[in-house]
Amino acid sequence: MGLLDEDRLFPLDGRARDVARDLYAGIRDLPIVSPHGHTDPRWFAEDRPFPDPAQLFVTPDHYVFRMLASQGVALTDLGVPRMDGGPTATDGRAIWRLFASHYHLFAGTPSRLWLDHSFQHVFGIDRRLSADSADWYYDRIADCLARPEFRPRALFKRFNIEVIATTEAATDDLRWHRMIRESGWDGRVVTAYRPDGVVDPEMAGFADNVALLGQQTGFDTATWAGYLDAHRARRAFFQDHGATSSDHGHASARTEDLPQADAAALFQKALRGACTPDEADAFRGQMLTEMARMSLEDGLVLQIHPGARRNHSDPVMAIHGRDKGFDIPGRTDYVAALRPLLNAVGMRPDLTVILFTLDETAYSRELAPLAGVYPCLRLGPPWWFHDSPEGMRRFREMTTETAGFFNTVGFNDDTRAFCSIPARHDVARRVDCGFLATLVATGRLHADEAPALAHELTYGLAKKAYKL
Repeated sequence: MGLLDEDRLFPLDGRARDVARDLYAGIRDLPIVSPHGHTDPRWFAEDRPFPDPAQLFVTPDHYVFRMLASQGVALTDLGVPRMDGGPTATDGRAIWRLFASHYHLFAGTPSRLWLDHSFQHVFGIDRRLSADSADWYYDRIADCLARPEFRPRALFKRFNIEVIATTEAATDDLRWHRMIRESGWDGRVVTAYRPDGVVDPEMAGFADNVALLGQQTGFDTATWAGYLDAHRARRAFFQDHGATSSDHGHASARTEDLPQADAAALFQKALRGACTPDEADAFRGQMLTEMARMSLEDGLVLQIHPGARRNHSDPVMAIHGRDKGFDIPGRTDYVAALRPLLNAVGMRPDLTVILFTLDETAYSRELAPLAGVYPCLRLGPPWWFHDSPEGMRRFREMTTETAGFFNTVGFNDDTRAFCSIPARHDVARRVDCGFLATLVATGRLHADEAPALAHELTYGLAKKAYKL
């Protein structure tokens, strides 16, 4: 008896379920295209064994430790590092026991599906995780991790990953990507250009980051023209390391298209640390439009990930730093916010701008109508808090009627948790097959159209949108 139901996530209706099974059988084994994520390229460069089960599944995964934190478990007890280098748990078995004793908290969540899928399909486990089975689990997984077939490169092949994109800061030296390339390994791991640290005046160290950008490129980043040229140079450097996209995690979707003299003056205020919050947001918005213009020059796909209210807990931010599970979704405007960028470049079919959201109320009201008319726009898949079976269904239900399927970009897993990648893609494949099956069963889609659409949603749309 496995951990997973073979018909999970398929429709309950008999006819639709049969159609979903058939569609899924046709696409379940397609290669994984993972065009946006946060796995560590160092894993693939060095190909060292993962240290222990806790460091593989618990300590680096904010989906996991935020749930435990919500029930009063201290992040330090889960091994999450402190900013000051202070004491935190290091005993992997103790961390795992703590995780296992709280595993019931994940009932009904996508994390439970991902974890159980990893336990069953990666490590061959058919027993449920609990306090009683914690040590058995730990020993089983630890034994596997010591074997060559569980090293990162071997798992990459086993997971049938065709290509995976990591995400690096604009000033990253990309040493691990260079090491991968020079090693001669045939796994395809590419980077993505993430310039938040050099376009967000409110980010700590902004001016220093801009200065470093200048040192790396030889351009005078104390000037607006030199700053833009430095971005062009770094984008080219990233493209040399496989990048096909840039990624922008802004607080809002605001864009601007200011006269260049005004943009230059705003840039100088940003360098001095003199921007008001509104001016900082305007500068980020200006840079989205500048990046769109650069994409017309160099072909990089532009991804916009707005709406996360980052680091909501000041105490957690002070102790543990950024990206520790306390980013919260917020309301996000797209219609007015994107208009300056769209007026500038929105009718260009040779530009691809992929929009993500944490505000589901925008799907049918704003995002689908926008992507359903502007040639440059595509809708990214359900993201983060909505990367779930119900979130995926809502996305298809709320966007397909207006934007169709071909103004979307398939699925990306957006994860740091390596073993969850096949699990997340499997969930998306099952949900999409279920949605298509429902369309067939209700007379809205011809049965002979559905297999080709399932292939596109699983594989084709992502490769095309991300130029992979």
